[in-house]
Amino acid sequence: MTQKTLPFSNQEIEKIAQEYGTPFHIYDEKAIRNNVRRLQTAFQWNPGFKEYFAVKATPNPHILKLLAEEGAGADCSSLAELLLAEKVGLRGERIVFSSNDTPGVEYRKARELGAIINLDDITHIDFLAKEAGMPEMISFRFNPGPLRKGGNDIIGNPEDAKYGLTRDQMFEAYKKVKDLGVKRFGLHTMVISNELNPDFFVETARMMFDLALDVKKMLNINIEIINLGGGIGIPYRPEQKAVDLEYVGYRIKEVYEEIIIPAGIAPVRVVMECGRMITGPYGYLVTRALHKKETYKNYIGLDACMADLMRPALYGAYHHITVVGKEEQPLDYKYDVTGSLCENNDKFAIDRMLPKIDIGDLIVIHDAGAHGHAMGFNYNGKLRSKELLLKPDGRVDIIRRAETIDDYFATLDFSKI
Repeated sequence: MTQKTLPFSNQEIEKIAQEYGTPFHIYDEKAIRNNVRRLQTAFQWNPGFKEYFAVKATPNPHILKLLAEEGAGADCSSLAELLLAEKVGLRGERIVFSSNDTPGVEYRKARELGAIINLDDITHIDFLAKEAGMPEMISFRFNPGPLRKGGNDIIGNPEDAKYGLTRDQMFEAYKKVKDLGVKRFGLHTMVISNELNPDFFVETARMMFDLALDVKKMLNINIEIINLGGGIGIPYRPEQKAVDLEYVGYRIKEVYEEIIIPAGIAPVRVVMECGRMITGPYGYLVTRALHKKETYKNYIGLDACMADLMRPALYGAYHHITVVGKEEQPLDYKYDVTGSLCENNDKFAIDRMLPKIDIGDLIVIHDAGAHGHAMGFNYNGKLRSKELLLKPDGRVDIIRRAETIDDYFATLDFSKI
């Protein structure tokens, strides 16, 4: 069981809502810092371990900066994400650039920053060489296909996923870049997202360590960095259990000592690129009940919509809901909790049992700290909401203002109409 608590009192969040206006996302800085420290401690047995935060999860420079202060790097997949990393002082091998169907300008920026470039396809070798030149170090993304069972609705089964090279292609690719003068080599995979079974990550490490050993045997190439990807899930539902990071770190250490050390290919840096599990549980979408509708069902309409959090509409994902001030009241009303988009799937919850909600009640939607604000959009002319950071001393900083109508119209030239 995971207790769904809030990092502020009812009076504090009401005061914040009155000052800044709803809706907004708010992130708990202290909890995020403690969480990334916990992950790093679980892997401190590996001196080269680094968490490369998946920028796509929460692409805000204030979040990236605080994580960089804790020693984390950045996992980037676009030009904008590379620029965000650069803005907070990350350069060189503190950045991994792991993209797909990549334009030349993005490879050139990654080369300029000295980032570790992780190629998604064997054909990208020639494209990178032509567009940006070959770096000293190259990594390849491995798609195990039928060799690794699993997958889910977010990434899909490995054989159906658009990402990565096959096993045979991996050997061909390493040989090719070695012949092109590459001196250092990395290995990467990412085959799951939002997984709560800790043993999945242990078995992924075993698969990757075995592959690194085969690359050494067949090509006499030493893999310097093994990136196990991210994919560690969070317990969105109260009945779910969070992944035991200490268990994952200890068990991967055992597999490392079983495979890597006896093979004589140590040291190998083990790294990860977690996003969701770092910030997800410590971000909240705060909104107000704006309308109540009673037809064939009972609806509560919020001043937020799926432009603020689209996971429920996109994946049918569950996000826990707290009605502020009514935490102890019985859950004896069934509601669809909705937004204002002209789309019937603009719903945060369907047939959810909640306490009686009145217009004006403050609603907190949990676990919105990753893939929440980041996935916002402007359909129906909806404007993305602001982001706030709850500081360890209780202060609140605004780290992204809300969009305005002027922002929405900024790319249009009305003078030509």
